Amino acid sequence: MVDHASNRIPPRWGDLGLPPSERVRHIAWDPGALAVSLRLSALLDAPVVHATVSRLVIDCNRDLDAPDLIPAISEHTHVPGNAAPTDEDRQWRIASAHTPFHSAIDRVLDARAAAGLPTILVCMHSFTPTYKGKARPWPIGLIHARDARYTAALRDALAADTPDLNIGWNEPYSALNGVTYTLEHHGDGRGLDATMIEIRHDEILEPNGVALWAARLARCLEAARVALAPGPVVTGATTHQHQGEGNG
Repeated sequence: MVDHASNRIPPRWGDLGLPPSERVRHIAWDPGALAVSLRLSALLDAPVVHATVSRLVIDCNRDLDAPDLIPAISEHTHVPGNAAPTDEDRQWRIASAHTPFHSAIDRVLDARAAAGLPTILVCMHSFTPTYKGKARPWPIGLIHARDARYTAALRDALAADTPDLNIGWNEPYSALNGVTYTLEHHGDGRGLDATMIEIRHDEILEPNGVALWAARLARCLEAARVALAPGPVVTGATTHQHQGEGNG
């Protein structure tokens, strides 16, 4: 799942009062996260569901009651178009982006459950190397919600695969920061093995980095699965789905 796959702002919201330089920054999306996810999809024969609008329009990885569902400020940047959204505008954003994204995830998970396919939910993100003036030293961070078992197994697999890798545990964020809505709602909520992966985006801005990380994660996600539940791999047909604005 890729909550922040795109920096696209639909015409209804113009540019949200932001210059182009801000709309391509990390505040608008997670650069590289979709590219890694699509590569992983091919390697693991796994479906991908990704959002198609900027998190500046609405953050699909937030509860509907979260204060930053429609962020008025992101890092140090004020977002004029989000300063005082009307209730009508808020509902439009939810109906056109947030709801379709999570409904698409539910459809994939329901279909896999109906087919008896074992499922591990992976929420893929990227993070900026520096945030609010503070450097982040980890190339990768792993985040869990209530159930940490699969995330711990993935950490062990990554450490065995690449011994000198600096792995952030609940870094650069944790569930306490309110960033695990998708993970909790679809993973813990269904009793699935699940994890949230954050890759520092300077690692995955070029094709070589995308390929390296996708291959590494493919190995380690499978190793973590085997560590928790040894047995043969059962996979379904690859599907690639995305959500769009439900109201056009």
